[in-house]
Amino acid sequence: MLVRKLDIRRDRFLGAPVDFVSWNDAVDLATRAMAERFRLQMGDVNVSKVIDAQSDPEFRRWLEESDVVCADGMGVIWGCHLLGVPVAERVTGIDLMTQMISVCEQRGFRPYLLGATESVIKDLVNQLQRRHPNLKIAGWRNGYFRPEDEPAIVADIKASGADCLFVGISSPIKERFLNRYRDEFDVPLQMGVGGSFDVLSGNVKRAPRLMQRLGMEWLFRIAQEPRRLAHRYYVSNSRFLLLLLRRIVPRVRERLGF
Repeated sequence: MLVRKLDIRRDRFLGAPVDFVSWNDAVDLATRAMAERFRLQMGDVNVSKVIDAQSDPEFRRWLEESDVVCADGMGVIWGCHLLGVPVAERVTGIDLMTQMISVCEQRGFRPYLLGATESVIKDLVNQLQRRHPNLKIAGWRNGYFRPEDEPAIVADIKASGADCLFVGISSPIKERFLNRYRDEFDVPLQMGVGGSFDVLSGNVKRAPRLMQRLGMEWLFRIAQEPRRLAHRYYVSNSRFLLLLLRRIVPRVRERLGF
């Protein structure tokens, strides 16, 4: 698979990479990658990933080696503004996947879907075929597999002739998987989309637009799955706030002459 050097400005936010990529930039790059057949592994950073990158050098490397890293999460957007890190706008994995599915239908590109449970992935395929009757899906598979199963999965993805690959698996598993096999898939556009399959399949509701804009999407998710997500978001958000304050307070003191 052809690899191109992209003319994109990359900066660091609290140690994690973030690229100056707008929504239109992301859509254009993803579309061109499929049309021109060059590899585009699209990563993203949110509050949780910023925290994970602090303590996990390998995870941070997987992010840094992505061809593009978008800012996904209002906490990252606001934090970048506070610290003076150039960032274009929020580009979420679920919104970009939704847009690229439409592009696939319009231009005859074929996606491969990897992730979620067997029932969810089937629901997703049914939903996509209902909403996009002209969409041709290259293949799909649930996201529950062992490391020894990976070579066969990679071979299936490659044999499918897919133009894009959406991996709906949690972090850091999807970052490791994409980083390790990205040059073996023979698929131009490669994206990790986390829990997007659950939402797009209709099994989980997404937060209202207002909550998304206010950066409160995490609270909506906790309300739906409190036992699984409450502790995770409490820990990551608290650490993120402390980390941000450690960078902001010295700047404030310096400006005030303290």
